Amino acid sequence: MKITPREKEWNRLLKQEKAFLEKGTHKKDSRLNQLLEDKIPEKLQGTLDAAFAKAFETIFEKGTGIIEKTYRKDELERQFKINAYAVELKEDKKSLRQFSQKTDTANTKNLLLSSVEGVGLGALGIGLPDIPLFVGVLLKSIYEVALNFGYSYDTPAEKYFVLKIVEAALSYGEDLVQADKELNAYIEQSVWPVDYDQVRQIKVTSATMSKELLYLKFLQGIPIVGAVGGAYNTVYLQKVLRYAKLKYHRRFLTDKETDPFPDDAC
Repeated sequence: MKITPREKEWNRLLKQEKAFLEKGTHKKDSRLNQLLEDKIPEKLQGTLDAAFAKAFETIFEKGTGIIEKTYRKDELERQFKINAYAVELKEDKKSLRQFSQKTDTANTKNLLLSSVEGVGLGALGIGLPDIPLFVGVLLKSIYEVALNFGYSYDTPAEKYFVLKIVEAALSYGEDLVQADKELNAYIEQSVWPVDYDQVRQIKVTSATMSKELLYLKFLQGIPIVGAVGGAYNTVYLQKVLRYAKLKYHRRFLTDKETDPFPDDAC
């Protein structure tokens, strides 16, 4: 039996997801982390946890409108509808891959922005104040991925999806596998956990981020050499975006009949 273009795209997606999960099976400490291990202040982890959590809370409450001024939301929504119509007319490999490919241009700009911002502040020895900027660029990038695949990002359910993506992307081993399963369950059932609490999820996601970026944010707080730590903003942003594209692509292929911009995602 001949498989359809959608089935081929689904199989390609599964291979990409498998590769991401396999790469995240074990975390390898870099030589830099080993050198810095004894120099990290005991309270820095808690300070970073709080800083990341505050950044998410502030942007969710007050910053979405500001972020939306940095890109043309209406144009992204229009482009999605054009691409979706192309799929309806002729569901082939080219039309199905348009959604994923359209995210690359925006992602390249955001990666460059994150690099310039991180290196610049790192050279000045600015570490913690960089966190709201980094989280802002991170959310901006994910929001653009969401719009390219036809999804909103400002309802409680969509915020859960975004937070879970960041948590999973920066996790390893069983934590990564479990978070990935939870995301896939949400995609399949469109139902979030019954005990979900946004404040708690923000704390979990923030703790995952601070744990992963602990050494680099410490290094970024040292003038001149901090530029090295700031440069790694791009590395982690790229990793999160790679995973975000996989999850939104899965949602699109699963929800082919879904209203792309529902009034209530719950």
